[in-house]
Amino acid sequence: MDQKQEMAISKMRELVETQGIPTQKCVDHTFLRFLKAKSMNPEKAAKMYVEWKKWREDFVPLGSIPESEIADALGDNKIYLQGLTKIGQQPFLVAKANRHSTSASKDPLQFKKFIVYLFDKAIASSFKDGKQTGNEKIISAVDLKSIPYKSIDARAFTISFQLLKAYFPGRLGKMYMLNAPGFFVSFWKMFSIFLDKDIQENIIFVSNEKEKESFVKEIGEEILPEEYGGRSKLIAIQDVTTHSSINNPLS
Repeated sequence: MDQKQEMAISKMRELVETQGIPTQKCVDHTFLRFLKAKSMNPEKAAKMYVEWKKWREDFVPLGSIPESEIADALGDNKIYLQGLTKIGQQPFLVAKANRHSTSASKDPLQFKKFIVYLFDKAIASSFKDGKQTGNEKIISAVDLKSIPYKSIDARAFTISFQLLKAYFPGRLGKMYMLNAPGFFVSFWKMFSIFLDKDIQENIIFVSNEKEKESFVKEIGEEILPEEYGGRSKLIAIQDVTTHSSINNPLS
């Protein structure tokens, strides 16, 4: 961390505390994520942090989303949490798109709870003994094999990316698209123009052997499921035990 970043963090802390929010328990790296999201502007970053803090207290009052509140979504067994990637030590999520029903996102509140649960659980998986051992960014793979056209859910993608941008700054790593059929590629070309450039740049379609080799190398065969070239079994996210409280996963 350079001197310019340290000065920006100090100024941001000062601005946050003037609004009655203590910052002693918040590490510098958390503030730096907000600052980077706002082009290192302390005023804008402080405003974003305060908004996040209020949202968190209102939307996740228990510190995490209870699985009982999203039982139906978890019952679909469409999201898996495999561990930390070989390169970068980043939490790795796998999504089975053909198990998603567009009816899930027709209740925005419930779907948002489901997405927040996924993000929180992935972040918590990179902690051990209260310290973050993995990288802050989440790597994901969306398996589009056998996805029916009716399962393409623009609303679900929109809600997910909006939550990431507003309340999980600096958490989006690469998102690999696997086994994408032609009609999905066409959909994505139309949908992605509405996404921020930094998000677009992190979406990677794996469509040939060279790209697949690069994907396997980055994730690591130890945690990559067998069907994608690894040696691991799929692990449903609800079956993963984390070793960190996620009352404040950004800190």
